[in-house]
Amino acid sequence: MNATLERWSTRRAFILAVTGAAVGLGNIWRFPYITGENGGAAFLVLYVAFVLLLGLPVMMAEILVGRAGRRSPMQSLGYLAGQAGASRHWRLLGLFGAFTVFCILSFYSVVSGWSIEFFVTAVNGGFSGLGAAEVAAGFEGFLADPRRMTFNHTLFLFMTMTVVAAGVAKGLERLNNLLMPLLYLLLILLAGYATTTDGFGPALTWLFRPNFSAITPVVVMHAMGHAFFTLAVGACALMAYGAYMPERQSLPRAAGAVAVLDVSVALLAGIAIFSVVFSQGMDPGEGPGLMFVTLPIAFAELPWGALWLSVFFLLLLLATWTSSINLAEPMVATLQGMGLGRGKAAAVIGIAVWLVGLLSVLSFSALAEWRPLFGMNAFDLVTTIPTEIFLPVGGLLIAVFAAWVMPRQVAQAAMGVGEPGFRLWQAVVRWVSIPLAALVLAAGLL
Repeated sequence: MNATLERWSTRRAFILAVTGAAVGLGNIWRFPYITGENGGAAFLVLYVAFVLLLGLPVMMAEILVGRAGRRSPMQSLGYLAGQAGASRHWRLLGLFGAFTVFCILSFYSVVSGWSIEFFVTAVNGGFSGLGAAEVAAGFEGFLADPRRMTFNHTLFLFMTMTVVAAGVAKGLERLNNLLMPLLYLLLILLAGYATTTDGFGPALTWLFRPNFSAITPVVVMHAMGHAFFTLAVGACALMAYGAYMPERQSLPRAAGAVAVLDVSVALLAGIAIFSVVFSQGMDPGEGPGLMFVTLPIAFAELPWGALWLSVFFLLLLLATWTSSINLAEPMVATLQGMGLGRGKAAAVIGIAVWLVGLLSVLSFSALAEWRPLFGMNAFDLVTTIPTEIFLPVGGLLIAVFAAWVMPRQVAQAAMGVGEPGFRLWQAVVRWVSIPLAALVLAAGLL
C-alpha cells in the first residue's frame, strides 16, 4: 500500500523548503569562521568545487529516493529495496537518518537559543560600549547560567515543533514562503551595509583572491566536509522532502537552484561578516567565537552598529528556525509512517529532543567536568559525532543505494531526465561522490 504523504503545492515551495533545510548555522556561523581558519579564498574555491562534485550529486540522490518512494524515508527505502530484490534492511537507513537529525536538533536548538539571547541583547543596546573582555565574559556568563540557557532552548524548540505539527502546507510551506525571502532580504541589506565600511575591499580580497599556497590536506578535508554538511545531506531530511515533490518538477534544476541559493547565503554572510571584522582590524581566523564574541565588538564601533547587529542576529535566528523546522520533519514523518498522528508525533519528538538538549545546556555548567568519551563533554560529543561521522555514513549509504541498488528505470524516472543526463549523474555519484564521501567519513574517524 502506498502511504502517500502530502505534497508541496508549487515548485517554488519545494525549492524554498529544501533551501530552508540547508541554510542555517552551517552557512552563517560555521562558513565564516572555517573560511577564516583555512585561508579565505583558497578554501572557498575548494568548497564550491566539492559542492558540485560531492554535495550536489548526493543531495540529488537523497531527493531521488524520496521522490521514487513517495513515503516516509524508512518506508521508501524498504519499498524500493524490495523492488530491486535487495535486502529490506535498507529501511533501517531511514531510522539511522532520523536518529542523526535527532542528535543534531538537540544541540541545534541550544545554539539557536543563543541567537535569541543575543538578538534581544542587541535590540536593547546591551553590547554598546563593551570591550572584548566584557563581551567574552558576558557570553561565558550566559553559557554558565542553566536557567537562561534552558529557557531559550525551550522557547526555540516550541517555535519549531508548533510549525511542524501544523503540517506541510499549513506549517512548513507557509513559513518557508514567508521567512526565506525575508532572510535573503536581510542578507542583502547587511551586504549593502558592508559596502559602506572600510573593510569591504579587504573582505572581497580575502574571499575572492585565492592564495593556493594556503591549500593543505587539512584545508582540503575541511572544504570537503563543509560542502557535505552545508547542504544538509546524509540525514534523510531531503528524502522526506523528495516524497512531497511535485510530479513534473525537474529534480536537477531544483537541486541546482538549492545549491546556488545555499552557497549565495554563505558568500553574502561572509562578505558582511569579514567587512565588519576587517574594518576593525580584527583577525578573520578567530574561530567559533567569531559570531558571538568578535562581531558584537566590531559592530559596536561602527555607525548604527547596534541596529545592524540586531539585524544580523535576527537573520541568524530566522536561518536556524527554518533549518530546525525542516530538519524536524523527517523524524515526524518517520513516526507518522509508524501510525502516529502528526500532532502527537511532533509532541513526542519535541519532548525527546528537549530532554536530550538539556545535556548540551548543562555541559557548560553542572556537567562541565563530565567527559564521557574521548575527553569531550556532552556538547562536544553531540556536535562532533553526528556531523562528522553520522552524516557522512548516511550520505555514503544513500549514494550507494541510489546509484547501485535502486532499479535503473525507477531511478531514472524519479530523476526526470533523459538517458545521457542520468548516465552522467550516475557516473559522478559512483566514481566521484562516493569515494569523496568515504574520505570525509575517514577524516571524521581519525
